[in-house]
Amino acid sequence: MALLYQRRMSDARLEQFQKMAADFPDAPMAHFSLGKAYLERKQYAEAVKSLEAAVRLDSSYAAALVSLGDAHVGAGQTDKAREVLEQAKALALAQGHPGLAEEIDERLSDLS
Repeated sequence: MALLYQRRMSDARLEQFQKMAADFPDAPMAHFSLGKAYLERKQYAEAVKSLEAAVRLDSSYAAALVSLGDAHVGAGQTDKAREVLEQAKALALAQGHPGLAEEIDERLSDLS
C-alpha cells in the first residue's frame, strides 16, 4: 500500500513538472526540476533531454550540468558524462563553489 501511494505521488509530481516545463518553456528551473524527476525514476533518456534544455537556457547552471552528467552515467554514456562533469567542475570553481567541485571530482573518479 505504501509503495502504491509513493508511486502515485511520484506520478503526480512528474506530471506537475511536465506541466511546469510546458507552461514555462523558457524557465531553466522548470526543465531542471523535470529532469531531476526523470533521473529519480531512472528514465535517463528523458532526464538527459530535460536537463539539456535547462543548460541550453542557462549555460551557467552548474547544478543542471551535474545532474546532466548523472543522467549520462545512468544512460551508459560515460564519455559524455565525463565531458559534462568537467564542464560543471570548471563552472563550479569559476563561481566560487569548491565544495561542489569536490563533489564533481568524486563523480569523475567513479567514472575511471
